[in-house]
Amino acid sequence: MGALELVAASPLGLVECLVGRTPLGEVLFVSVLCPPARIDGRANAGDAPLPQLGLYCHVPFCAPACDYCAFYQTQPRAGDFELFVENIGHELALNPPNSPAATFFWGGGTPGLLPPELLTSLGTLFLEANGWRKPVEWTVEMTPGTVRPERLAALRSLGVTRISVGVQSFDPDTLAALGRRHTQRQVFQAMEWLGEAGFPDISLDLIFAVPGQDEARWRMDLEQAVRFCPQHISTYCLTLEEDTALYIRLAAAGAGKGKKGNGLAASSEREAALYRTSWNFLEEQGYAQYEISNFSRPGHSCLHNRNTWRMGEWLGYGPAAASQLGFRRWRNPPDLVRWRRGIERAALEAERVDVVELTPESLLADALIFGLRMNEGVSPIALAERFGCVLPAALGALVHRLHEEGFLDDTAVSEQGDGFLRLTLEGRLRADAIAAAILCCFE
Repeated sequence: MGALELVAASPLGLVECLVGRTPLGEVLFVSVLCPPARIDGRANAGDAPLPQLGLYCHVPFCAPACDYCAFYQTQPRAGDFELFVENIGHELALNPPNSPAATFFWGGGTPGLLPPELLTSLGTLFLEANGWRKPVEWTVEMTPGTVRPERLAALRSLGVTRISVGVQSFDPDTLAALGRRHTQRQVFQAMEWLGEAGFPDISLDLIFAVPGQDEARWRMDLEQAVRFCPQHISTYCLTLEEDTALYIRLAAAGAGKGKKGNGLAASSEREAALYRTSWNFLEEQGYAQYEISNFSRPGHSCLHNRNTWRMGEWLGYGPAAASQLGFRRWRNPPDLVRWRRGIERAALEAERVDVVELTPESLLADALIFGLRMNEGVSPIALAERFGCVLPAALGALVHRLHEEGFLDDTAVSEQGDGFLRLTLEGRLRADAIAAAILCCFE
């Protein structure tokens, strides 16, 4: 799932919506479930090429939604699939890409619910809008239950390079706790068919800190994931949203109001232990951590996501899809009917929500915070040059404080350093508290 595509923007910028405001010393975690890049290497270096355009498509259909999911989705009715693809074509015509896109990403929802012929039609629309240029990377999200040989064949014929499978867990009890509708057998069958289809990149999504899941069960999930030898693994800490079925179920059971420390969500200490388990085990298995929640074999990090974290540009199509272009960020209405109505009237712009007029300073702040999530680090000086603005004076003092507290490595203050800020392991465990502190520097 893609958090940057769906999070509501705020006047302070993208990150404010994700991190909140918290004391720096508190162990908190950014759990970005986000599609809206793979520019491999030191993507934040001052001499690195600027990110290229990415195209995102939000396919909102689920049958039914998982208990923990807070993303916009709807159960399809007869004719919805065909009408959705037709309207995507109209939206692409109303708001075409302003330059060739390097990446496509289809998320949801469940893009894999579309039948093979409509997957082909949808892909053809995107290729046509892109001047028939195939993207460098093309990701499609699927659930284990939607993986079928005929769908995979259609996607492979289009030129899709990357399948992201929402496994979440291999453990039946954990799947039941999450309200996932697929079975362990479906997961194994899906992985067999994916192996036969020959996609260059397979990514598996896993969720931890699930109620009832201890460290041993989480490690078993990790061990099973690497047995399939995917090129990429994402591990997301469960976030309980108040309007989800899981939250309501746990609250009804008397677990509390849903915030950390009252029984609904895992404690910070438990989350930290599970994070460390993930990071240590996957590193031992040859998966390099390149972002707090993402691990890959060499050369297989996600281009589309890296473009988003670098504050590149992306255009989103479909209900609830977010876009960032120039100095504006917006989201399509998170409602299938409103989205269709806006397209039919050629007035989709009037239906947009969470419209934010960006500034060089807000883009700098967002790029700095999301750049810090990446293990390679980020150069504040290079970002200031890129966006044409001055770094706030308070940032220097904060950098020294974070280094003294062990949250930034020595390159942050060393004269021999390369100008990059990199979080230490302890810093990564406090990523969103650090993000909140950085935001304060820009106020």
